[in-house]
Amino acid sequence: MKELLSIIDHTNLKPDAVWTDIFKLCNEAKEYGFGAVCVNGRFVKKAAEELRGSSVKVAAVAGFPLGAEASEVKAYEASLAVENGAQEIDMVLSVGALKEGNFPYVRKDIYMTTEAVKGKAIVKVILETCFLTDEEIITACKICEEAGADFVKTSTGFNGPGADVHHVRLMKKTVGDRLKVKAAGGIRTLKQAMDMIEAGADRLGCSASVAIAKEILTNGR
Repeated sequence: MKELLSIIDHTNLKPDAVWTDIFKLCNEAKEYGFGAVCVNGRFVKKAAEELRGSSVKVAAVAGFPLGAEASEVKAYEASLAVENGAQEIDMVLSVGALKEGNFPYVRKDIYMTTEAVKGKAIVKVILETCFLTDEEIITACKICEEAGADFVKTSTGFNGPGADVHHVRLMKKTVGDRLKVKAAGGIRTLKQAMDMIEAGADRLGCSASVAIAKEILTNGR
């Protein structure tokens, strides 16, 4: 069960987060063996310095939390984060463009970011599933694959309900082993984490990571 800790992205994307919060996040990640920390762009360089020499990676967000920025902005945000030490990028899909059926735009939007960091970082695309129908989720997953993404991800956690077992299962069924699936948003207990993994999640995004870790360690698993 302790292996579960290594697939958690320990996350703090709060707008009022200060460096002391991120410093704590980094040290908790090292202490518990989380796979990555996920932070806003302005903290990437210092987080990378803090985590240097550890196994913990730095994930940065792009187009967060709305996904409505111009594609060029997302691509630049991602490339700058990589320049500052990020090894993973969690970008938000253009939800409005997807819902209006402008699939070429959605594909180009994702492709510009994947190309900007190609060979330097993996890209997880946040679908914001709470806004999407099952059909739109399937379409979004296929577009992500065509555009070169490495992961599809459920949610930002900032816009309505977060990860949902049904959505994770649907995403996994759609992408198979070709892409990986990250569940994020509202995962606060070990049971919720296990439910997401059983549904097909390869990674988890959690702000309650320490509570989950303590639950595992307390149970001696």
